[in-house]
Amino acid sequence: MATDFWASTHYKRWVVDRATLKQARADDLQYVDDPDHLDFLAIYFANAISKLGKKLGLRQRAIATATVFFRRFYLKNSYCETDPFLVISACCYVAAKAEESPVHIKNVVAESRSLFSQETYGVKHFPSDHTKLAEMEFYLVDDLECDLVVFHPYRTLLTLCKKEVANNASVEAEAGELGVGLDFEDGARYWGTSESQLELSEGALQTAWFIINDTYRSDLCLIHPPYLIAIAAIYLTFVLHVPTRQTVPPSLPAAPQPRRSSRQAHHASDEPKKQQDPIGFFAGLNVSLPLIATVAQEILSLYALWERYKEGPPDAARAGQSPASGSVSPAKRSATGSSAGTPMDAEDNADGWAEEEEFVTPKFLSGLLTRMREGRLGDMSHPASGRPVAINKMLERTQAAG
Repeated sequence: MATDFWASTHYKRWVVDRATLKQARADDLQYVDDPDHLDFLAIYFANAISKLGKKLGLRQRAIATATVFFRRFYLKNSYCETDPFLVISACCYVAAKAEESPVHIKNVVAESRSLFSQETYGVKHFPSDHTKLAEMEFYLVDDLECDLVVFHPYRTLLTLCKKEVANNASVEAEAGELGVGLDFEDGARYWGTSESQLELSEGALQTAWFIINDTYRSDLCLIHPPYLIAIAAIYLTFVLHVPTRQTVPPSLPAAPQPRRSSRQAHHASDEPKKQQDPIGFFAGLNVSLPLIATVAQEILSLYALWERYKEGPPDAARAGQSPASGSVSPAKRSATGSSAGTPMDAEDNADGWAEEEEFVTPKFLSGLLTRMREGRLGDMSHPASGRPVAINKMLERTQAAG
């Protein structure tokens, strides 16, 4: 198992650019009216992974790993040619084993059937035979190229803010030991010339943690290394968390300090603690601050899009009430204000165009996914060449293997 992020397959194979992501979604773009719908599907599927992971009793790190597996799988596949819900189940099943918290395959099938049969997802025929999930596991691991070691931003967060959370065993266990090469003691290779670590309050640390959780609802985990996401989350904490923002000192030149006499030296320990300088801390990190600002802006863009996605009963959304529990993070609520609009689902708007005042519901996305698969099936059954094409990629792989 790789213990250094820079020597890992995560860094060498699975940090991609936006052109690769666009190419991966080329087939799906043919069956949606608005490219934003694919971004809504990313939120929709990430929420589904989170819900299934919680039903299976997985830790947050395992749920994050399952989400990364899902994103990587769809770098090589499209939504319209596969069953994303079966892939979600396989991702949770494989991630649980990769994070050393395995779950029995029968429990995964049972919980998946129970969750995805709900009206939110509308999956009427989720396989009850656990061998289907076992088969999907092999296809998933094959597309992942057996690269099951995933680095997450949580460890970097705890490293840069370690002093305040050193005694928090639950948070440390949640982050897990994600490998050396990300410790503060490694010095200038990672953290530059910063002389100390940030001291965040419990509320600020939780805000940064929630921001990291939220990033898995987009493709940021494929585009940026995890340490950049962690630093951007800390940066946004100083923006979104009001008590922490108020601790930032004004950017004024420091007043000259009088020289101390030998008689005053022994009283130094009685002086108040020096106020930390977050601006100087960020400036001392061995990272590109414009790049950190770019990552932070992408996170804020995710929140702006997520604000138009509503779970829960449409009547509650119309009234401006909070969506279902777990669908909105505290960090997102801090970044955006609550707003109400007109629900957008498959029955109310068959054309699928979302206006500014409208919000997207899981019901609409479930219908959209069905239409995408039906449209793809029709195109592959009646191509322009007149020769039908098999849509089952699993069957194609089996036949190619002999």
